[in-house]
Amino acid sequence: MSTSKATAARVAPTKGGGRRKLSLPVVLLIIAGALALVSLVRLISGANDVTSVGQVAGALELAVPIGLAGLGGLWAERAGVVNIGLEGMMVLGTWFGAWAGFQWGPWVGVLFGILGGCLGGLLHAVITVTFGVNHIVSGVAINILAVGVTRYLSNFAFDGIQGGSSKQSPRIDPIDKITIPGLSDWLQDLQQQHWFLVSDLAGILGGLVTGLSLLTVVALLLIPATWWILWRTPFGLRLRSCGESPVAAETLGVNVYKYKYIAVTVSGGLAGLGGAFLAIVATGIYQEGQTGGRGYIGLAAMIFGNWMPGGMALGAGLFGFTDSLKLRGGAENVHAMLLLLAILLVIAVFWQLYRKKYVAAVISAAVSALLFTWYFLTDQVPSQFVDAAPYVTTLLVLSLSAQRLRMPKADGVPYRKGEGK
Repeated sequence: MSTSKATAARVAPTKGGGRRKLSLPVVLLIIAGALALVSLVRLISGANDVTSVGQVAGALELAVPIGLAGLGGLWAERAGVVNIGLEGMMVLGTWFGAWAGFQWGPWVGVLFGILGGCLGGLLHAVITVTFGVNHIVSGVAINILAVGVTRYLSNFAFDGIQGGSSKQSPRIDPIDKITIPGLSDWLQDLQQQHWFLVSDLAGILGGLVTGLSLLTVVALLLIPATWWILWRTPFGLRLRSCGESPVAAETLGVNVYKYKYIAVTVSGGLAGLGGAFLAIVATGIYQEGQTGGRGYIGLAAMIFGNWMPGGMALGAGLFGFTDSLKLRGGAENVHAMLLLLAILLVIAVFWQLYRKKYVAAVISAAVSALLFTWYFLTDQVPSQFVDAAPYVTTLLVLSLSAQRLRMPKADGVPYRKGEGK
């Protein structure tokens, strides 16, 4: 038996109590049902911008940095290292990306943003892997350190330069965007007809082929690339074995420290890329505090996705979508989402009754009734709720999915070299 196969046999999770995987037809059916439900809500509420080309394009732009942070967290935690420091690594990515970007061009800025995040990841690896410090403590320390370091460096790098200050960089040249001629215009025209389901599908597809940054394309390709590397290569198998049972991996000849270092450094690089995306693509400028907690939301997206790239991407898309709602038609769009949540909770009631979870069904029914009442008695929601919508969505999604999650068995568990001998 090869080392890779032996490692897989030793670290594979038990099948008992596992969650049955959904087949592709079932997944497509669920997606079609969700789209039909959103389309129905759009027709009832009149919030036609919910699935417009602009809304989808904006949601994608907002989801990319969250998704990159979540992807970074996935790499680290699959190797057994909890990475709460994603926020700080994103901060380093924004600063280094902007610093290099306004001097030598946006793509050099992207490279430096990745390197800045890698520095944060490497520091986290040294603290947690080599010195065995608690992963949460190390991550929080890196978040605090990143803010202080970038503020200090800004005083020298940006202050006194035209367009710059101690809290922001000069303007950065944009990265090229691509639009598919003909198809983009046709989909926009079709979306503006506001037909049931057809226009919504056209709006979603239109958002994917209109004004798409080349860096967005790169970020999207990193999701299947991560899946292939971690689940289809011997390297990925050894790395994941470090997050499931590092002692067993060590007995089979895996250099656990090496793989943990690689995983956490790559994790920082991906978070740094997310930060560079914010500074170069999303805003075109570095501003202090512009990450806005996206590193933490990326971590939540990873947990929602059950430590899998595809699920993480769905979570990032959900949070990006709700964040985009407040920017386009804010109060009206979020008000329509109240109706969507109420209907989803009605579906949840029937599902919980089917599973004989009567207390949960009663609670869901009560919350659904409150949301229906709120929707029909008001025309819009308060601005404070609009601003809080992405974070409320994060809490709701995690609370509803937390019972069906399985983290790597050795995630966050202290490990010292030689334990497997």
